[in-house]
Amino acid sequence: MSETETNLVQQLQSGSNKDAAFKTLISLYKERLYWHIRHIVKSHDDADDVLQNTFIKVFKNIDKFKGESKLYSWLYRIATNEALTHLKKNAKLKNITDLEAQDLAINNLQSDVYFEGDTIQLKLQKAIATLPEKQQLVFNMRYFQDIKYSDLSQILDTSEGALKASYHLASKKIETYLKDN
Repeated sequence: MSETETNLVQQLQSGSNKDAAFKTLISLYKERLYWHIRHIVKSHDDADDVLQNTFIKVFKNIDKFKGESKLYSWLYRIATNEALTHLKKNAKLKNITDLEAQDLAINNLQSDVYFEGDTIQLKLQKAIATLPEKQQLVFNMRYFQDIKYSDLSQILDTSEGALKASYHLASKKIETYLKDN
């Protein structure tokens, strides 16, 4: 953990400057976490909701953070879990499978006023949606956010070798999808 992260965690856990430290945490990580979540849930409104839930969970559980990983790895893990939970809840509410929920989210991207992508971006999102969940996560985090494998390993609790293999497989599947569609 960097010195800045260590100081921030100490402030968050001390209680005396917790509110100010939490505002700093939000300003440091909100945009990166938003886009990470957005790549999972697809919708701007859902991403905002999940981001808010993520920060609530962080606020409530910061005292349990032991510093064994980087702060941002811990935040990403919480955000990832919250986003996946949101998708599963959404599918259950609509009484559809996770895959059907994902197809619906991709189809809704075109009408999302916050989606600024073109036809190629939409096609890429459709290709990513065909991947298994773990490959989607790995691909999104490597491709869009350029997160190092060592950090991905902490976030997803998977070996670097397995993550490299997942990314390679995901890339090949996406390439095939884009050629065929």
